[in-house]
Amino acid sequence: MAFAGNSASRLSDSAATTLPMMAYLALAIGLMVADHRGQYGQQIRARMAWLTEPMWWLASAPSRAFTASREGLALRGQMQEDNARLRRELEISSARLNRLNAVAEENLRLRELLGGTRGYRLNVQMAGVLDIDLDPYRQRLVLDAGSNTGVRVGQALIDSGGVLGQVIEVGPRRSTALLLTDPDHAVPVQVVRTGLRAIAYGMGRTDRLNLPNIPQSADIRVGDLLVTSGIGGRFPAGFPVGTIAELNPDATRLFVVAQAQPAAHFERGLEVLLVSNLPPVTDMGPPAPRPSPTPATPAAQAPKPAPGNLP
Repeated sequence: MAFAGNSASRLSDSAATTLPMMAYLALAIGLMVADHRGQYGQQIRARMAWLTEPMWWLASAPSRAFTASREGLALRGQMQEDNARLRRELEISSARLNRLNAVAEENLRLRELLGGTRGYRLNVQMAGVLDIDLDPYRQRLVLDAGSNTGVRVGQALIDSGGVLGQVIEVGPRRSTALLLTDPDHAVPVQVVRTGLRAIAYGMGRTDRLNLPNIPQSADIRVGDLLVTSGIGGRFPAGFPVGTIAELNPDATRLFVVAQAQPAAHFERGLEVLLVSNLPPVTDMGPPAPRPSPTPATPAAQAPKPAPGNLP
């Protein structure tokens, strides 16, 4: 049985549902193409984010306030602990400094009483490093200072760590220094803890110095600090040289061979200090009296001419 008007109503219903969908699809495609070409969507999102940013800021304000207060309290407690610790360290350092000052003054008085010439008056000059040669058989340092600025052969070189070496060649504007670790270099040293004296030789390595012929009965340990002894007058006394790293008996079992870790920084640093002892002061005490002037001898009078020889 056929019903009149059924097919027309079905076509109209399908068209009514299809045409809006096709329009929406075309609109969506057009918007995607426009967004891809002109970046309109990104601009709209950026403006919407700018509008919603105050709301996000207000919503996160309690959390941020809680976090800031907690971090502030923790930071304040840490600062109080650091302040107390630094105050204790400062007091200890001040006490040690006062003791060292007293010992230094006593040492100077004893040296004056003994008439020693090893004083603490030093001549210091800064120089820049132009080149460094760390070859195992030749370890040299080239400086940008020479005789025009007062550099002379024999001056000791130090850096922030300790002794570097000594000047061996001097030109008008350049100078060459022999490093402490060169196989041909040697420096008189002294153990700070016991006062034991020895000679430290270079081994061609930047991490080792050799100290042979130490008696078996000598009081020396791993970790002892070595400083320049000042013997010979080439290196001023008291500058760090290294730290004892190894102790081994020699082939005869009669002596000990020590190896030390150098204190200087051979592989870094662009500036060094040239140091040397100043001559001792010899004009101490009251001034010497001036010599009394000798009386001038009267000039010899010329002989009077005879009356008969008058002109």
